[in-house]
Parts: sequence; structure tokens; C-alpha cells
Amino acid sequence: MAFPSSRPDRDVLRGVLRHRAFRALTLGRSLTFFGNSMAPVVLAFAVLDLGGSAVDVGLVVGARSVSSVLLLLFGGLLADRLPRALVLQGAAASAALVQTGVGLAVLADRAPIGVLLVLSVVQGAVAAVSVPASAALLPRTVPPGELRPANALSRMGINAGMIAGTSLGGMLAAVAGPGWGMVLDGVAFLGAAAAYRLAGRAAAPPSAAAAEPDGHVRAVESAGGTERARPWQEMRQGWREFASRTWVWVVVLQFFVVNAVSAGGIQVLGPAVADTTFGRTAWGFVLATQMAGALVGGLLVARSRSRHALRIGVAVVALDALPLVALAESADLALLLMAMFANGIALEQFSVAWDLSLQENVPQETLARVYSYDALGSTLALPLGEMAAGPLAERFGVRPTLLCGVGLVLLVTAGALGSSQVRGLTAGGPVPDEGAAERAAV
Repeated sequence: MAFPSSRPDRDVLRGVLRHRAFRALTLGRSLTFFGNSMAPVVLAFAVLDLGGSAVDVGLVVGARSVSSVLLLLFGGLLADRLPRALVLQGAAASAALVQTGVGLAVLADRAPIGVLLVLSVVQGAVAAVSVPASAALLPRTVPPGELRPANALSRMGINAGMIAGTSLGGMLAAVAGPGWGMVLDGVAFLGAAAAYRLAGRAAAPPSAAAAEPDGHVRAVESAGGTERARPWQEMRQGWREFASRTWVWVVVLQFFVVNAVSAGGIQVLGPAVADTTFGRTAWGFVLATQMAGALVGGLLVARSRSRHALRIGVAVVALDALPLVALAESADLALLLMAMFANGIALEQFSVAWDLSLQENVPQETLARVYSYDALGSTLALPLGEMAAGPLAERFGVRPTLLCGVGLVLLVTAGALGSSQVRGLTAGGPVPDEGAAERAAV
């Protein structure tokens, strides 16, 4: 497969979409995130319809998060050992089969809570496999010079899928019942599997040999010749790739704190503030405004040509403090909406810069494992922040807790910018392409 040359900047977004592999991968990721966003919503209502309590809902929905966390590192390893498109197809097809089957069982009133618990575990496993594999496959769908707009467009599709999945899940559960929501979820995953298959067929082939950081081929000698390294050895190799780059683990540490603060401040304390001020309906608009900001941020970053994307992305994370300040000071709804919109733009600036930096500076053969360590660090922070916010607010008050979160966000952002590797890393330029010869010959 030979990539055509890049188009002028004014056509950058349309230019990226001319690559069939990228279009297919973006569609698959959008449908996967659509399904993953709808699933917890319809699952929770299915538990309640079966007479389950809030404890049962927490158990079933929580099983998904636990499954995802436990399998993230395995998902990264699997995506580096096997063709990534094949891994994505298998995960999506499995989710489609289980989701549709359980949906039909719910419609027939033959799905006990135990079955829903199994479904939740499967959903978590699919998410654990899909996140590192799909992110690591993206660089093979566009030329190196178009990675920035490709990441921006792909994330816009993901955000749109998440918005649609969450809103449609609640609507279907209320109007038609959670069973039909599960069936639709299964159809979405089936579509994702088909899209991933097309992406794999159209993507550029990987390099013929996967090299270690020191230049040795990733294989070990044995009496019968060469064989692939054992899984635990490959996991250690992925950890070495992750830990050997200061800018990687520094930013992951930054977001461990930022995600914990945001999860506690926005997801836990935010609704409590809304209840005593502007109301629950307005709070829904507040959350939607953040996603709208993310979509606008995607358009802006797609056209950016900054060589220091990571430095800018890390710096604007400080804007995560704006919604927390607005909530702490019981600001007018209009100010909170503006703060959340700005926060959405900032998050997208960082997210695209982060993906671009990883894809250009981490070897392709270990990229999925590095993504899995990154995702693990971010995911572990969420329940910690959610569980800590309530007790802290009861002990010290909502306002002091939120303002303490503001201080933590600003502190860890300043700390991340203190790293010379974070400030100096460049992105967006030409990078060595080990598979150039193979592509040119196709």
C-alpha cells in the first residue's frame, strides 16, 4: 500500500479521510465507544427492572471496571503479539454475540442478575483489548505527516460515539426497555467488527521484524531455532519502554492526579452542588457543554502545526481547574458553562498531543503495551477520586475540597512542565518508517 502525498492545510481534514484504512478504523472506534458508553446505562436499568437494588447495580456495573483494569495490560500485550485489526475484530465480534444474546434473554425475561454480571465482565474485557489495539493501529492507516489531524478526527468520532451512546442508552431504556438497548449495542459492535476487518485489509503492513530498543530482534534463541519471547518477558519489555521515557511516566503521573481530582470534583461533588444551586436539568447541559468543547477542540488541533504539541497540551491541562473553581464559588450557570467548554477544548488539545507523541516516539512493536500502561495509570485514578471526594467534603466542606483539587491540578501541571523532556519533545515532523520499503513495493 502506498500513501498519496499530503494535501494543503486548508484540506487537511478532508485529506485524511481519503485513506480507506483510516475511515474504517475511525468508524470502528466510534461504534465501539458508542457501544461501551451505552452498555453501562442499559445494564443498570436492566438490573433495576429485575428487582435489583442499588447495591446490585453497583456490583454489576463495577464488575465492568474491575475487568477492564485487570485486563488492560493483557490487552496491550495481545495487540503487540497478534495483528491488531484481528484482535479488534475478535473483541468486537465477541461483544456483539454476548450483548445480543443477553439482550434477547432480557426481552424474554430469562436473564438473571448473574448473567448480567457475566455480560459486564465481557464488556470490560472488550474495552481493555480495544483501547490499546485501536490506538496503536492508527499510525498504520495514514502517512506520518498526517498523524495529527488523523488523531484529532478519530477522537472527534470517539466523542460523538460516546455522546450518542450515553444519550440513546437512557432513551431506549426508558421508551423500549433495556433489552432493546442491548440488542442495538450488539448491532453496533457487529458493525465495528466489520469496520476493523476493512481497516486491517487496507492498512499498511507492519515492518518485517520487530526490534528491541537496543536493536536486537524480539526473539529468543532455543535449541530448535528462534521463538517468540514469553508473555512475561514481553510485559517487562513494554514496561522498559514505558519507564525509560521520562516524558511518558511524568505525564501519566500528572494525569493520575488530574483524573482523580476531576472524577471526584465533577462526577461526585458536581451533582451535589447542582442540587443546591441551578438544578439537575442544568447540570446535564453543563456536562454536554464539555463534550461540545471537545469537538471544537478537535477541529482546532487538527489544523495546528505546532512542533511542541506535548508542551502545549500539558500546559492547557491547567484549565481543568476552571470548572472546579466555578463550582467552589457557586458561580453563575453561564460562567460554569464557559468553564466546561474551555475545559473540553483543553482536554482535546492534550489528548491529540499525547497520542501523536506516543505514536511518533514509541516503537510500533511495543506501542500497544505502552498504551496499556498509560491507560492503567489513568483508570486506577478514577475510583480513587470518586471514593475520596465524598468523605473529604463531609470532613472539610465542599468548597475547601474543590479548591484543594484546584491546587493539586495546578501543582502537578507545573511539575510536569518542569521536565525538560516534556518541554522539549517535538512532534509532527518526519519520523523513521521501518515499513517504507514494504509499502513502496506493494
